[in-house]
Amino acid sequence: MNIRVRSLCISLISCFLSIGFGFANSVYALDSTLSIDIYGPGQTQVHLYLPTPLPGKGEPFVAPLPDRVSGLASRLHDNLAFLPFFSFVAPADLLGGPGLGGYRSQDIDFKKLQLSKVDLVLTTAWNGDRSNPDSVELRAIEAFTGRLVLGKAYLIHDDKQIADVATRFCAALMKILTGSGDFFETRIAFVCRQKKNKEICLISPQGHELFQVTHDDGISLSPSWSPDGRKLAFTYLDSKGHRLAVWDRDSKKINKYDLPGHTCIGPAFDADGSLAISVDPFGNPDIYKLNASFGIKDLHAPLVRDGGIDISATFDRKGSKMAFVSSRFGNPHIFVMETGTGVVSRVTYEGTYNTCPCLSPDGTLLAFARRTSEGHRIFITTLATGVEQQVTFGPGNDEDPTWSPDGYFLAFTSSRSGGYQLYVTTKHGDSAKHIPTGTADATAPAWGPVPWP
Repeated sequence: MNIRVRSLCISLISCFLSIGFGFANSVYALDSTLSIDIYGPGQTQVHLYLPTPLPGKGEPFVAPLPDRVSGLASRLHDNLAFLPFFSFVAPADLLGGPGLGGYRSQDIDFKKLQLSKVDLVLTTAWNGDRSNPDSVELRAIEAFTGRLVLGKAYLIHDDKQIADVATRFCAALMKILTGSGDFFETRIAFVCRQKKNKEICLISPQGHELFQVTHDDGISLSPSWSPDGRKLAFTYLDSKGHRLAVWDRDSKKINKYDLPGHTCIGPAFDADGSLAISVDPFGNPDIYKLNASFGIKDLHAPLVRDGGIDISATFDRKGSKMAFVSSRFGNPHIFVMETGTGVVSRVTYEGTYNTCPCLSPDGTLLAFARRTSEGHRIFITTLATGVEQQVTFGPGNDEDPTWSPDGYFLAFTSSRSGGYQLYVTTKHGDSAKHIPTGTADATAPAWGPVPWP
C-alpha cells in the first residue's frame, strides 16, 4: 500500500456516543494527516503504537472496571491486527520506555515516537463513576506532526458494549485512512459443521459475535447474500432431496422451495435481488433465473445452457457480468457472461480444475480456486487483461474465495491447520489471518454486502 498525505483531520471536541441511546454531533476540522492507498501496489505499512490506557482528566476520578479497560485494549489490538497495512510497535521497542506523558497531543512526547519510527499512536483515557456509565476517550494521533487523525468519546453502560465501541472506532479509523470502514461492520455467512449436520452461521470478519442461522436436521450449503443484506439463500439437503432455502434477516424465518429436477446447486443473487441457481429439470444442470416467488422464471430459457454442467453463478454489484463454472470443454473451467448481450467468454485456461468463482463488486476481478500440484490455491484474474495472480499459498487446500464489500479483502476456506477453517487475505496476497469460528469445520464463506445491522 502506498502512504500519501492528504488534507483531512477529525478533531475531538465533544463526540459522545451512548450506545443504545443515539449519537451526539461530531465536530470536524481540516488539517493534513496520513492516509493509506489500499488499492495501490506495494507492502508499505503504518507503524502503530497502542500505549497503556490512562485515567482521564475528569474530577473526581474513579477507576473504571478493570475488565472494561483490559477488554477494550484487547479488542482494539485484535481488530487492527487484521489489517495488513498496520504493524505494531511493542512497548519494549519504544526508546526511553513505554510512557508518553499523557493521552492528548499537547501532553505527548512525540520525539521518542518519531525516533522509534512510530507513525500513528492510539491513546485511551478512562473516567469512571460508579453512579454513572464509564466514559472512554479514544484518539488516533499522527506521530510525525502531532495532529489528531480521529478522536471520539463513548459512554459505557455495560460490558457488552466494549466490543461495539472497539468495532465502531476501528471502522471510523479505517474509513479515514483508507476510504472504507466496512470491514469491521459486516458479517460473513458460512457453513459450520454440527455433528452430522451442516448449518449456516454468521460471524464478524474478526471472528466475533457468532450466530447460528439454521437448526435443521440436514445439510445446508452454499450461502449467498441478497444485495441489500436482508436475505440469505442457500441449498438445503435432507431425505427429501435438494431444496432452495431463504432466510429473512428481519423476521429470522426460513422458507424452503422445491424446484424442478433433482439438484439445486449454488444460489446467487443478481444485482436486482433476483436469484439464479443451477437446477436440472431436463437432466443436465444449467443456471436459471428465479422469479419473485422463487420459482423458475422461464423453464425453457436458462441463463446459460450447453452440453456440459453449468454451476456456481456469481454476479458483480451492477449485474453486468455473471461468472460461472462449466464442464463444456471436459474439465471444469470458469467463464464470464455479459448479461446485457449474453456473450460468454472463457476466463481460465491453465490447470484442469478451476472452481469457486467470485466476481469482485466492481466486476473487474475474478477470484477462484485452482487445483495445483501442491493443492488447491486461490487466484485472481484481472478480466480486462487476463493476467492471473496467485494470492494464497497453503499449506493444505485453499478454496471458496469471497470478496469483501470494498473489493479489497478476500475470505476463504483453508485446511492449512488440519481441519477446514476460515481465513482472510487481501487482493495483494497479504499474509492470511485466521478467522476464529470454533473447532468445528467452517467452509463456504459468503461476505455480506452491507454494514451490519
